[in-house]
Amino acid sequence: MKLIAAFFQLIRWPNLFFIALTQSLFYYAVVKNVYGTSSQVSGLGTMDFLFAWLVLASVCIAAAGYIINDYFDRQIDAINKPDRIVIDRHVKRRWAIVWHLSLSALGILISAWVSYRTDKWVILFANTFSVMLLWVYSTRFKKKLLTGNLLIAALTAWVIVVLYFFSGASLINYKGWNPGHHSLNNAQLYKFTFLYAGFAFIISLIREVIKDIEDMQGDAQYASRTMPIVWGIPVTKMFTAVWMVVCIAALFIILLYAWQSGWWAIAVYSTCVVLLPLVYLLWQLHRASLPADYHRLSNLLKWIMLAGILSMLFFFLPNR
Repeated sequence: MKLIAAFFQLIRWPNLFFIALTQSLFYYAVVKNVYGTSSQVSGLGTMDFLFAWLVLASVCIAAAGYIINDYFDRQIDAINKPDRIVIDRHVKRRWAIVWHLSLSALGILISAWVSYRTDKWVILFANTFSVMLLWVYSTRFKKKLLTGNLLIAALTAWVIVVLYFFSGASLINYKGWNPGHHSLNNAQLYKFTFLYAGFAFIISLIREVIKDIEDMQGDAQYASRTMPIVWGIPVTKMFTAVWMVVCIAALFIILLYAWQSGWWAIAVYSTCVVLLPLVYLLWQLHRASLPADYHRLSNLLKWIMLAGILSMLFFFLPNR
């Protein structure tokens, strides 16, 4: 039982649940509920069935990424998060590598099968590239200035973007109607994909930078060149604040448009649980000085991202 508990801790099961929830809400609330998709894919299986496999692929790839990240960060984590060490304490290093390789391979194989059934090979190529990036991130990019932060933010956004391609849309003809075997408005789907993926990207980027400030002590002892180490905490906080202001301003404009368009329920909800908490977080960022302060900000950002993703539930309402 201890080994099973250690395994679930190692793969960050709450984060995996969040990935599955995000993809499920975007597919059923946005793609399927608002626009509708064909139930059959060339007679080879239902879209819902293939979607379940796509989610499993995403979860496997993410779990493999968490494992390899902890594998290479065990010394730094021993300083920053000694109570969360799993590898070498509960799980042997060779088993961690076996689990990483197995989950990565499974994620790629499932992606290949989904791509074959849907004829959307961008899913296989991008997911395979994601596996490679997660390895390189853990070995090199995580300790580089801003590179690792941008990479994780982009991979977070891909969790949503992959469904845009899975549903039959493309970057080439997003302004018109897709001539394939799916019936959906590519222009509208493109806008909502950009909105939620952009939100995920910015919030993830902000959180990654704040986590770098929180973990600055351990990172500095192992020659990491993260933003707070290279630029200092004041400049890093200013960088983070600028992105937060951009996010707040963009959300304000979007919510104002939503209100004027009659989508008052989602506008009120998002203002209360996303926009105002972001304003509060900006204020708290200015006051933060201890690692515990930045840890609280990081956790608050997770809840803000969850609240933003849950706004998709309003697409089930007749008037949104």
